[in-house]
Amino acid sequence: MSVLTLNCPVPVAVRDQVMLGHGSGGKLSAEMMREIFLPAFSNETLARLDDQAVVNIGGSRIAFTTDSFVVKPLFFPGGDIGSLAVHGTVNDLAMGGAKPLFLSVAFIIEEGLSMEILRRVVASLGRAAEACGVQVVTGDTKVVDKGSGDGVFINTTGIGVVPDGLFLSASQARAGDAIILSGSIGDHGIAILAEREGIEFESPVVSDSAPLHELVADMLRSSNAIRCLRDPTRGGVSSALNEIATQAHVGMLLQEESIPVRDEVRGACEMLGLDPLYVANEGKLLAIVDPSDTDRLVAVMRANPLGRAARRIGTVTKSDPGWVTMRTVFGTTRIVDMLAGDQLPRIC
Repeated sequence: MSVLTLNCPVPVAVRDQVMLGHGSGGKLSAEMMREIFLPAFSNETLARLDDQAVVNIGGSRIAFTTDSFVVKPLFFPGGDIGSLAVHGTVNDLAMGGAKPLFLSVAFIIEEGLSMEILRRVVASLGRAAEACGVQVVTGDTKVVDKGSGDGVFINTTGIGVVPDGLFLSASQARAGDAIILSGSIGDHGIAILAEREGIEFESPVVSDSAPLHELVADMLRSSNAIRCLRDPTRGGVSSALNEIATQAHVGMLLQEESIPVRDEVRGACEMLGLDPLYVANEGKLLAIVDPSDTDRLVAVMRANPLGRAARRIGTVTKSDPGWVTMRTVFGTTRIVDMLAGDQLPRIC
């Protein structure tokens, strides 16, 4: 087994260079967005900071999103960079309630990459797109000098259509709302880490990478009480909920005993000193829902293979706006802050 090195850069008072932590989806990412990108591109749509932009074009509500995938290694238990690129893009559209339709795909390829590896990645991406019912309609390729990349990076843009009258956004969360999680957390991040570092567990950990648009469609058909949807990727459940709490100016109280974590993932996190709340997922979603419809919505989610372990994990509160707290299994309460750095870089 290789020597394991976890990266979690601690924020310092002066930062004049980009660090790995700026790609974590945590505090440094939020700071970079707030101080550099938002001032440069300020507009009402961007200010919502949702997983996708929803705009009106010719009377139609169009959702589009863009994402880049730099996962290392390229192939891992449960998927690869090709299928991950499709699932990640489709899921960002689905979190806005959109039906995904089209993708653009750009490949940044390092000189010296095996053509066989490139064929495998492209074929996997194509199969995943077909399975999701989306078409890859445009794209680009660039080749960089050997040593200037890491095999292949993929950038995607996704386009979908949002039904009239549907508005899902972090800003919609209200005190008293239920917080629902679709299933166990941490699977993707731990699967990537284990493959990268050559760690073997008694029970293999497989990435949860999967497209969530059909689960979302089931949810939306059954309920009009959904306020917000998020897929907790980089930064995990912690970052996703902190972002919502900040946008909606509400607090959140989680119940630790209600948060599902597979035994093998929990064991890996305990061994490595990680918290599952901060580990990335690629096939799970969080829903902020009017409490009156919680039980019915959970039942609908559990009828879908990707929501079988769905459950309520907490409540949106009036107190402590902008903060996420958790009642632990020991009866104490702790703050669930955003990730300070990046404990598991290059996982998506």
